[in-house]
Amino acid sequence: MKISDRGLLEICEHEGIVPAPYYDSVGVLTYGIGHTKNAGGIDPADLPRGMPADLDAAIDHAIEVFRADIASYEARVNEAIKVPLAQHQFDALGSFDLNTGGIYRAILTRQINASDPKASEHFFGWLRPPEIRKRRTAEKRLYETGDYDHNGDEVAVWRVDERGKLRGVLKTISGAELLDRMKRPAALAPAPTPTTTEAELVAQIRALIAAHDAQKGA
Repeated sequence: MKISDRGLLEICEHEGIVPAPYYDSVGVLTYGIGHTKNAGGIDPADLPRGMPADLDAAIDHAIEVFRADIASYEARVNEAIKVPLAQHQFDALGSFDLNTGGIYRAILTRQINASDPKASEHFFGWLRPPEIRKRRTAEKRLYETGDYDHNGDEVAVWRVDERGKLRGVLKTISGAELLDRMKRPAALAPAPTPTTTEAELVAQIRALIAAHDAQKGA
């Protein structure tokens, strides 16, 4: 199975889009739409810090990374779950695994595979940090009822500073636009480039290092 369009928007609205590396609520360096080093591929630590010079290109890059992540999480859920699922149940578990990375070891998975009618209660086995409860509640409801609580009408794009701290919502993207950008032919966009200020700072530091090395060699 694959995550549906509604499921993708559900995840995007939970995560938002951050066009440069940032520290999430538990201090994990994250990028784009919930991408971390553990997801494989690009390491957020290798990307430029602070707001990019070309925001649209950075958003496209974040979407491409998200597409690769989603393919991985779809494969993980398909492998971990041994019983048939409805589409909304698969979508809920995809959201859960992208956020926690816990699909293989969760009691939730074990109880679903055991056909426990109360298996969905175990979405609440993963409540760190405490503010994640709202998302777990939405995933549980989606799994049980097919209610896409976050309909993806508007997905937030966040500001982030050079220290990786979120600085509020910059703008929103409609769900329709986001899906359209996701469905463009896959070709990984270049990584976002630093802003002019950051680029100048890097150049200045390099010049200072070169001058220092020249003095040592004199």
